[in-house]
Amino acid sequence: MEANGNGHNQESSVMRIGSRDSELALKQTYMVRDSLQKIHPDMKFEIVTMKTKGDKILNVALSKIGSKSLFTKELEIALEEGTVDIVVHSLKDLPTTLPDGMVIGAICEREDPRDAVIMHPKYSECKLASLPKDSVIGTSSLRRGAQLKRRFPNLKFESVRGNLNTRLRKLDEADDYAALILAVAGVVRMGWKDRISQYLDDDLCMYAVGQGALAVECREGDTNTIELLGQLCHAQTMIATTAERAFMRTLEGGCSAPVAAHTKMTDDSIELKGGVWSLDGSEELLKTQSVSLQAADSTDGMQPPAKMAKTSLTLCGIVPHPKYAESMIKAHGLGVDLATALLEQGAERILKEAKAANAASAPNVPPQKVAVLSESFQEKDEQTVQSS
Repeated sequence: MEANGNGHNQESSVMRIGSRDSELALKQTYMVRDSLQKIHPDMKFEIVTMKTKGDKILNVALSKIGSKSLFTKELEIALEEGTVDIVVHSLKDLPTTLPDGMVIGAICEREDPRDAVIMHPKYSECKLASLPKDSVIGTSSLRRGAQLKRRFPNLKFESVRGNLNTRLRKLDEADDYAALILAVAGVVRMGWKDRISQYLDDDLCMYAVGQGALAVECREGDTNTIELLGQLCHAQTMIATTAERAFMRTLEGGCSAPVAAHTKMTDDSIELKGGVWSLDGSEELLKTQSVSLQAADSTDGMQPPAKMAKTSLTLCGIVPHPKYAESMIKAHGLGVDLATALLEQGAERILKEAKAANAASAPNVPPQKVAVLSESFQEKDEQTVQSS
């Protein structure tokens, strides 16, 4: 199949889907492939797997690697070169500013976005609050670490890397960790729901921007593929994650600083709670705002973001679905407003200090050999990813 300047040729019966080669990534890619196959039974969908930088560096916490787009760059190179037609990502791995020529064509229905506690077998009946003093909790996420240090000062938090299988094995086969903190979505998709000892609500640990949702990235000018992907879009997930990504982008957060969100939606409104923390959790800024999603008589005064795709306006890289574009624009404005309010309350200082402290403790990581990137990838590679 040829990928010309207009993107995917829908006359071809084959669409190539790019994916990381981990078990979880492939399970998620299969979910998207199966959905597409139901919609288009006459098409063939081939999966092309590859490793990313984040998959190769397993001995250093993600927040300390000092690179951007750890789980997406190699996939986006393949997309740019036409080796694949679409790429499936965990949305939380996608920077809020995408490389030029790339857009998010679909965001699928969100799994439970919360974090989960997976206990060592000997503590299977415990919750975090009932663990012995100085128990070690495994997490490489600054976001989780900062919040949980604040809530549970009697516990210790240490980095743990590797894919989900590796991390679970490290937990079960040794006594290094009393528990792991993982995203509920990944645990459920791996079939390990029965291992969850505790679900962390927002009073204990707010989740990462976009957590639990799958995104499908494609080329900006590929209108046929964008139209096809539109059938995968889930309205509430698209609206909620647009607000969260706008919040993150305005704060210029990422995995090098603790930033988190919590979103509630009704049929006619969206409420976004956002937070920033110091690395040790001693400082915390929280704020909640909401906006009505009811149709207005006019959109006068509503200023869309600057970036315009060839296909349509994009919101932090997301192509708005025609049926709920107005709600997505309102959600984007909510995210910007909430972040601006936190910045006015001192979030910029907290985030700057957190990033500096994290950078100061980062080890030297050997450079990785990767394909040569176009200028757009080098210049637009902003906000880093969140760990699973």
